[in-house]
Amino acid sequence: MNFTPNDLQNFEFSKSLRGYSESEVKDMIQKIIEDYSLYLHENIELRDRISLLNEGIQHYKNIEESLNNTLIIAQQTGEEIKKTSYEKAENIIKEAEVKAHKILNKANEEIMKLKYDYEEMKRGLNAFRAKSESLLKFQLESLKQVTDVEGIMVKSKDRNNENVGIKS
Repeated sequence: MNFTPNDLQNFEFSKSLRGYSESEVKDMIQKIIEDYSLYLHENIELRDRISLLNEGIQHYKNIEESLNNTLIIAQQTGEEIKKTSYEKAENIIKEAEVKAHKILNKANEEIMKLKYDYEEMKRGLNAFRAKSESLLKFQLESLKQVTDVEGIMVKSKDRNNENVGIKS
């Protein structure tokens, strides 16, 4: 049975002939009532304090949970940013490789065109040289023939003149 301070204060002992001293019993009961009241008051204060501390603990647990959630979100966001950055970097590299490949292909096409043009010019030059040589040979032969004909004509004129008696 739980006694309240009032229960103890209103409690009365039965009297007997050879019983305890009533004043001592009452003094003792008074001290017990005071101690019990003090303990009860302390108990109420401690319960209130425990309740207040539990509220504080709950508040800090909420803050801790919020911080943990924030940390998790920050980690996820960081990982997403990192993943996105890697993807963008890969895309940039792929685009650069494609552009470089196009540039190389264009440069190779340009080189092939220049080689073709060079070979065409070389063939044209060789054809021009061959025609020029042929023309020069022809002209030289024609000149030799003209010279030979003139030489024959001069000789023939000299013979004619010798035969006629004209002396040069």
